[in-house]
Amino acid sequence: MRYILISLIMAALAASLHAEILIPMDESQTDHLKAYGVTYEALKMQLVVKWLLNYRGGSWLAPENPRLEEMCRLRGVHYERIGGGDVAAIFATVAEQNMDVVTLEKEPSIAVYAPPNVQPWDDAVLLALDYAEIEHDILWDEEVLAGRLDEYDWLHLHHEDFTGQYGKFFRSFRNAAWYIETVQTSEAVAAKLGYAKVWQLKHAVAETIREYVGNGGFLFAMCAATDSYDIALAARNVDICDAVFDGDGIDPNYAAKLDFSRCFAFENFSLITDPLVYEFSSIDASDYAQLRGAENDYFLLFDFSAKYDPVPTMLTQCHTDYVNGFLGQTTSFHTRYVKDSVIILGEAPQVDEVKYLHGNYGQGTFTFMGGHDPEDYQHRIGDPPTMLDLHKNSPGYRLILNNILFPAAEKKKLKT
Repeated sequence: MRYILISLIMAALAASLHAEILIPMDESQTDHLKAYGVTYEALKMQLVVKWLLNYRGGSWLAPENPRLEEMCRLRGVHYERIGGGDVAAIFATVAEQNMDVVTLEKEPSIAVYAPPNVQPWDDAVLLALDYAEIEHDILWDEEVLAGRLDEYDWLHLHHEDFTGQYGKFFRSFRNAAWYIETVQTSEAVAAKLGYAKVWQLKHAVAETIREYVGNGGFLFAMCAATDSYDIALAARNVDICDAVFDGDGIDPNYAAKLDFSRCFAFENFSLITDPLVYEFSSIDASDYAQLRGAENDYFLLFDFSAKYDPVPTMLTQCHTDYVNGFLGQTTSFHTRYVKDSVIILGEAPQVDEVKYLHGNYGQGTFTFMGGHDPEDYQHRIGDPPTMLDLHKNSPGYRLILNNILFPAAEKKKLKT
């Protein structure tokens, strides 16, 4: 420990001949969400940015730069100009406590898997990216199957239904114009790409994404894209769709054909194949959250060892350990269906209910978070968009943005 302390102090002194810019992420920060965008821009400017894990809420340290300071002022992000002595003191504190320093090497290239007609307010990640002013591209089935994922470091799955059941909205919305359009568009894309059924297309897309992660990609998903994705992997090429979705019946032996070893996060779950039930499987723990109600619904972030577990520490950086809960088609996950190999990042302390998890697959990683919108407890179809300028310090949205900067970390940290 003494050697580490001396090394960190010497490194800090060597790097701090000039003033530095500290972007604190504790309660002093005026706009936590835009601070992520500023840090992303600093990486684009090829500045060496240090992520100070567990120091003042997961702050960033960058070289003094007039453009960076101006950007902070224009975007309303609080920053502090500090000298060499202050930098040395920070590094000494980091060395002595449950903290660490991670160098961010390069801004990640970001893609969002979403339909071409997606509206930004349909998805919390799109809201976060737009508000933080972080560049990203939209990809859909054709681009994914054409190999475009190889161009990106990080992929988010818009709250997609990878089972081919159109979100199981049949009971409530089958006569709605948007639902009819969704079905028609999906069937047209499937036919164009040579698939007889939409679910066959979605299974192929899920498999391509699986290969992307195995080859080193970073995957993030929320809401229905979490469990429906793993269901598609388990049911690979098996018909689990009722006739109202694909024109023919379910494979009568589907349950015996599910292969849980192909799933990223979940195992031993059972499917809910009734088209009139707004639920995919036994994984989802939405009922628990609804029983608690909005005022009592929250989840607790785990406290990891920053020096020995830097990856989960990065993903849980926040200015509070308690985060307000929020519903979704898939709100959270029953612990009993989560694989032992998965790292639980956040859970509801009242019951065995996981809200936020992370794991490795091949050379890449996946991170799943239940719920639809961290600042809209029960978002309904047709509700107005969440205005993030009213939620600049949202802990839930911070967790999303942690995932966006996480792939920028030095590779030796990502392999621990």
